[in-house]
Amino acid sequence: MMRLRSRAGTRTARVTGSARGGERGSAPSFRARQWLLFAVLLGAAAALVGRAVNLQLVDNGFLASQGDARSSRVATITAHRGNIVDRNGEPLAVSTPVDSVWVNPRVLAGSLEQLPHLAAALDTDRAELTRRVSSNLDREFLYVARGMTPVDALRVQQLNLPGVNLAHEYRRYYPAGEVAAHVLGFTSIDDVGQEGTELTFDNWLAGENGAKRVIQDAKARNVEDVESIRPVRPGRDLTLSIDLRIQYMAYRELKSAIINNRAHAGSVVVIDIDSGEVLAMVNQPAYNPNDREQMVPAAYRNRSVTDLFEPGSSVKPFIVAAALASGKFTPDSVIDTAPGFVQVGATTFEDEHNLGAIDLATVLAKSSNVGMAKLALQLEPQQIWTTLNHFGFGQVTSSGFPGESAGVFTNYSHWRAISIATLSHGYGISVTPLQLAQAYAAIGARGIRRPVSLLRLDVAPAGERILDQSVCRSLIQLLEAVTTQEGATGVHAKIPGYRVAGKTGTAWKSINGSYSKDRYTSVFAGLAPASNPRLAAVVVIDEPTAGKYLGGDVSAPVFSAVVGGALRLLAVAPDEPSAPSSPLLHGQRLAQR
Repeated sequence: MMRLRSRAGTRTARVTGSARGGERGSAPSFRARQWLLFAVLLGAAAALVGRAVNLQLVDNGFLASQGDARSSRVATITAHRGNIVDRNGEPLAVSTPVDSVWVNPRVLAGSLEQLPHLAAALDTDRAELTRRVSSNLDREFLYVARGMTPVDALRVQQLNLPGVNLAHEYRRYYPAGEVAAHVLGFTSIDDVGQEGTELTFDNWLAGENGAKRVIQDAKARNVEDVESIRPVRPGRDLTLSIDLRIQYMAYRELKSAIINNRAHAGSVVVIDIDSGEVLAMVNQPAYNPNDREQMVPAAYRNRSVTDLFEPGSSVKPFIVAAALASGKFTPDSVIDTAPGFVQVGATTFEDEHNLGAIDLATVLAKSSNVGMAKLALQLEPQQIWTTLNHFGFGQVTSSGFPGESAGVFTNYSHWRAISIATLSHGYGISVTPLQLAQAYAAIGARGIRRPVSLLRLDVAPAGERILDQSVCRSLIQLLEAVTTQEGATGVHAKIPGYRVAGKTGTAWKSINGSYSKDRYTSVFAGLAPASNPRLAAVVVIDEPTAGKYLGGDVSAPVFSAVVGGALRLLAVAPDEPSAPSSPLLHGQRLAQR
């Protein structure tokens, strides 16, 4: 019993002593851990301070540049393209603000499940949009829509998709539509001139884009404008010589004539004789420059300056001008056209009727091929060539229009008798409607050839004298007989209240090297008012197929309507008082029109 108690006490004493010894041994160990933890914390704090010092003092410039590279961007400020207006300030071409949608395919690839929503907002095919994005993952910029209205672009912006951004741009709009399309041309999707005056004066109209530095957030939205790098320079406005009122009339009358005569194409050019300014230039078929989907080369070329045609009898006044200038002929000279035909080499030239001995006025009024051939063959070839060359045939006009043709007019050194005979009634020479109009304008200016201008002029150019004034006066009197003489070819060109001088032309078309006997070019070119010409105009109808094909029947009425309306719009005083008409006759005229 005592032995057991003694052993138990001994164990208790050992345990108690051991515990006391453990307390004495653990104190240094705890303090060591404290110091270790303190050292670790102090080291971490020192590392943080050192890192902060390094970032703020040592690597500050590098890090700042890297931060700017990720948030600072150089944004382009799109320049506003200059407006185009007519001579009276009516807008012909203006730039309206639009938005284009572009994406970063790398960023958008992470949200491909959102593409159906984007496709719906863009009103485009979902599969096509997915294909475009997925096939351009190596790019950071890809247009998915151009020229959206701000309202439509807002739908895209409200989707708040990553990698989808808007770019503010301008889109060209043409208020007159196809009425002035051939004169104006159009711009590309990037607002660069492609045709017409948009191309000719692109450097004038196009401004210079500006640039600014901006801060953007993670979604590429501008947060702050930092600085202006380059100021934007807007394009300059352009004032054309075109009078939109006359342009509308010419467009309406030409289109009606093309439809009624089932013609292939046509052109009308109206020139202010006093200044050389083009007041109207229209063509058919036309196109709407606001609808890019329908623009094809066959429709948007300006036939008035690019297309060539053989003018037929409308060139006869210039042969007569050469005859008068030579001194061999006067307005009273008589040409014997009997027996109604003339043989030149192996070719026979005929008139519809044997006109016998006729004066120059009748030669032009009845458009006698025999009379013109006999007249031309009595002149020196150089005299004919020089006169026509001075009128501008075989040369481009000064319009500056892109793609303008110089025409075809060979030197007299290559002529033979048959060449002179065919030239006398408008074959073997090719012109543009603008060339022919400029030549008639020179007659109306009494021998002064002025440069053609598509821009409004504040001061009329002096021009160049190419023909004696007395010769031109006589020629205008002779041309007036074309619209007044009984049985003349141009009576349908008459304008109530105004005297008209002009010439019809009907030419077979050359097809594959030979002349077709059933395809024609119908022409009327003239001046009004004849007493003091103010306007020169040319009407060309290509391949009328409705039955009528003579220039006096097809083109002359268009001349009468266009030039007559233009004279009244310009407040040109009538030079021939019209006879009073009864209400019944007046109603009949309206019904016929």
